[in-house]
Amino acid sequence: MKRFVICLLLAIPTTRLAVAQSLDECRRLAREHYPEIRQYDLIAQTEQYDLSNAARAWIPQIVLSGQAMWQNVAVNFPEAFSEMLAQQGLHIPGMRKDQYKVALDVSQTIWDGGQSKANRTIAEADAAEQRSRLDVSLYDLQARVDGLYFGILLLDEQVAQVEAKIGLLESNLSRMQVYRKNGVAMQADVDAVEAELLASRQSLGQIEASRASYRRMLELFIGCRLRDDALERPVLCEAKSHLSAHPQLAWFDAQHEKLEARRDAVRSSLTPRFSAFAQGFYGYPGLDMFKSMVSADWQLNAIVGVRMSWNIGAFYTKRNNLGKIDAAQRQIDVQRDIFLFNTQVQTAQDDGEIARLRKAVTEDTRIVELRRSVRMAAESKLENGVIDATDLLQKITDETSAMLNRSTHEIELLQAVYRLKHTLNQ
Repeated sequence: MKRFVICLLLAIPTTRLAVAQSLDECRRLAREHYPEIRQYDLIAQTEQYDLSNAARAWIPQIVLSGQAMWQNVAVNFPEAFSEMLAQQGLHIPGMRKDQYKVALDVSQTIWDGGQSKANRTIAEADAAEQRSRLDVSLYDLQARVDGLYFGILLLDEQVAQVEAKIGLLESNLSRMQVYRKNGVAMQADVDAVEAELLASRQSLGQIEASRASYRRMLELFIGCRLRDDALERPVLCEAKSHLSAHPQLAWFDAQHEKLEARRDAVRSSLTPRFSAFAQGFYGYPGLDMFKSMVSADWQLNAIVGVRMSWNIGAFYTKRNNLGKIDAAQRQIDVQRDIFLFNTQVQTAQDDGEIARLRKAVTEDTRIVELRRSVRMAAESKLENGVIDATDLLQKITDETSAMLNRSTHEIELLQAVYRLKHTLNQ
């Protein structure tokens, strides 16, 4: 029973279901699995908070306050006037030195000079710029996934060709052993073929270890297991045009929009603000100072009005602030020009590489045919005792190398085409 439980636990998968086998699927899974993808939600939340704060600028501002104070001098009638009133039987004590007030202030913005609108625009532009920057980062991730994917394809081809070579060597080793028993071949010939077979098996083990390492790295990127069979070779489809639609260009545009939003904010700071206000307070003294001098009773008071404020000091820094924004925009333009220049250079390099590999693949097909013909002729000569084992091994190696070169060039051609499409975002 214990052994059954242990086997059951070992049978439980520790990773998600293996579904990734194509390049497009690996790209999608890598994007979804990469931790940075979670920043999209955080950017959206921050944007909503900023927009909500900007909208609340039009909500009436309410302030509840209270104070108690004592002053060493209070408002009173002149001493001569107080004596004159006292002669007539009127006694006015004057203001007390202790004062109290509980107030409620309400302010409503009528016109803020476009500041709240500018704040909303800045919040939206800042979120768009962050999303564009994140798009660039995740797009660079695609290049890393592509590199691992095509690396595995190359190693798969190496494994296939070495296995094919091992098959030829095993077949010829069996024939050589028969020839030795019949006295046609020498033991040295048998040993030479067997040594080459062992070396090929050793090379196969090293290649398989490298492939396993590459597959493990790709699995870490995509967050799931790959199937045991070979990865799908992508379809060779050319780039539609050489016009770049790289996310980096959208990021430059987003930075421009963010700076334009800041420019609007600077301009809005130059306009006056208008607001309505109201204040109601209960305390001593009240607005009726004479009544407060006669009586120390608390009074209920109210004030309403319209207020205008204009920060003239904003004009002092306007020129410098706008100049900084202009300089930042010119820096972005320079970075865009550098990026487009590098893209053109990379595109030209990729075009040259694609043309070279196309020619190489065409030539490789003919080379493989010729190498195979030579190897088959060498095997026939071996049967007739015309050629020794060393020459046969050389012919087998030449054919294997030709087949490997053709497969390598085919995958490199695919990789170059997809690298060009990645550069152009196609």
